[in-house]
Amino acid sequence: MAENRIVAGGLLTQQELDRYGSGLKQVFPVSDAAGFDELVRLLDKADREQWREEERLEALRRVRAQQH
Repeated sequence: MAENRIVAGGLLTQQELDRYGSGLKQVFPVSDAAGFDELVRLLDKADREQWREEERLEALRRVRAQQH
């Protein structure tokens, strides 16, 4: 029995949808719903924090490698 579960999601501009949309199985348009801007802001913030953490860990790895 095949499961109908989400395996990926993304936000596309209309231009991106025009370019890549033919290969997508399902597309759900997002209207100008209240709170959507806040969701995008929080996603952007989480992405920035993840990059900062990865950069911090890479710097720590370099320091440890230089010590050995």
